[in-house]
Parts: sequence; C-alpha cells; structure tokens
Amino acid sequence: MTPELRLYGLNAVRAAFARRPEALRKLYLAEARIPQLQPLLKWCVAHRIGYRVVPDEDLRKLAASSHHEGVVADMLREEAAPLTTWLRGLPAGPACALWLDGVGNPHNLGAILRSAAHFGVAALLLPKTSTLALSGAAARVAEGGAEAVPFVRLGRDDNAIAQLHGAGFSLAATVVRGGADLFATGLPRRLVYVLGAEGEGMDAGLASACDLRVSIPGTGAVESLNVAAATAVLLAAWARP
Repeated sequence: MTPELRLYGLNAVRAAFARRPEALRKLYLAEARIPQLQPLLKWCVAHRIGYRVVPDEDLRKLAASSHHEGVVADMLREEAAPLTTWLRGLPAGPACALWLDGVGNPHNLGAILRSAAHFGVAALLLPKTSTLALSGAAARVAEGGAEAVPFVRLGRDDNAIAQLHGAGFSLAATVVRGGADLFATGLPRRLVYVLGAEGEGMDAGLASACDLRVSIPGTGAVESLNVAAATAVLLAAWARP
C-alpha cells in the first residue's frame, strides 16, 4: 500500500486537513476554489508545502474522476490501529463498530463511512487478511466521514472475537434471511455488526461465531438491500432511543 493517499472532493479534503493538517503533502486546486481553501493555502505557504492552481482537465487527470469538485490533495495515509490499542482507548458505555468481512467496493465503503460518521460509529474493523483500504473515491463518497471513523486491524478471528467479548461487545451477524427481525430485537448497547461481502455474504464460520443473527425485514420485492444501504438501516436501529 502506498504511504500517500490522493484525496479529492471539497468535503473530503477539508475534513482531512482539519484533523490532520501535518499530513498534507501537495495541493492542486481550481482558481474558483481559492477563496474557500484559504486555510489550506496559508498552511502550504507557512510550511513550504507545494500547491498549484490548475485547470479542470488537469484535476480530472489527477483524481482520475470528474467528481473532484475543484480540489485534489496528496495526504499521508493513516495506518489502521491494532484492535488491542483501539480497545484500550475506548471509553466505557454504549459503542457500535462495524466488522467488514469482504466489503470491497470503494463506493460502498464511502457510503458506509458516511453513515458510520452520522451515527457515531466507534470504528471499522478490518479482518487480518483484508486488503480493504481507504481510497480517494471512498473518501469523496464519505463526504468527510472518513476522518470521523477510525480503521482498526484485527488479528485472528477467534482472538478478535474473544477480545471484543472481553470488552463487553456482542457480535451480530447481518444476514439476508433467517435472522431475528432487526426492529423487534433488543440490541446490545455495545455491539459489533458483522457485514458480509457484496454478493457472497459473510464467512459461514464467522457468522456462526456471532452472538446473534439479525435480518432487515422487507417486502421481498428485491432480494436484499445493498450493503451500504443496509448499514444505514442497521445503525439507525441501534441508535434509536
């Protein structure tokens, strides 16, 4: 994985700069964005960080996307924290985390991050073998949410589950069918939702190791919700009073 991440999109870049200004390595912007990006430009001048005002065509090439919104930034990538470190710093009380078992689509990841930030999710948990990492596309879709939700790297599944149980968490496997009705289930206040891959679903062994299985009831007109849409529903159910 490269040590730098190319971000684009106004909210994604501003959120990253607001939390980690020292991570900024280079800035490219459209002339029309100069008034809105004055704090970044002042930082660049004060800390001798390179910046360039470039035309739209160059921004499209830099971002490899037409959705750059007039700004592209190269930032140092933030490493995922080990599970032990994250648990050590987690305060007591209600908390919700998302275990992403095979989720890989960057737009789904971005939408999940946006919902996670909205509902105050404590972390995204990444399996030991997962290659999932934040990308510019995911950060742009997250609209700043990528800076609000830390990534945590798990060890072996059985060890991770034991550590989470030791910290008072219950694990809920989210399944298309055969689980308890999400809206009729009393959800634990310290909860990890385990989300499966787009299409394949989650690992059967992992699902069987969870404390409960929940499904989102629907009409049956479609097989299931997209994983990002399902995540928003799951988090809303957990967050309700």
